[in-house]
Amino acid sequence: MKWIDIPPVWLLLAIVLTWWIAALQPMSWAIGGPVTDLLGGLLLGGGIVLMLLAFAEMRRKRTTIVPHMDADHLVTSGIFKRSRNPIYLGDTLVLAGLALRWDAPVALLLVPLFMFTITERFIIPEENRLRIKFRAEFARYCQKTRRWV
Repeated sequence: MKWIDIPPVWLLLAIVLTWWIAALQPMSWAIGGPVTDLLGGLLLGGGIVLMLLAFAEMRRKRTTIVPHMDADHLVTSGIFKRSRNPIYLGDTLVLAGLALRWDAPVALLLVPLFMFTITERFIIPEENRLRIKFRAEFARYCQKTRRWV
């Protein structure tokens, strides 16, 4: 059952909720226009690029991207120099971008809820495993690189 408790499932749930809010919200809440479409597109595209860069770096370092598995290597290079969690940051940008693209500003309230959920369910346990396995190296990494941005 652990295979279903993975970040992409949580992201998909948040995206479905965002779409549902967009479909049901009254038009008086709409903020659409070319500026929000552009911003939404940039967030969506930026999130996808972040995820792809992180996947490529993790593959290059030959370590897992599966949150419930132990990492073989501590990845601190590439996009991981800027964020300890670029994939989760990318997920968050995708969610925010879709809320804007679908003209659902109310759904932006899901973004901090998603971030909290991901932090509690995945980031903290992952970081605890990394802390145990890589000790001083992980501590130095945490001092230099923030969790989200």
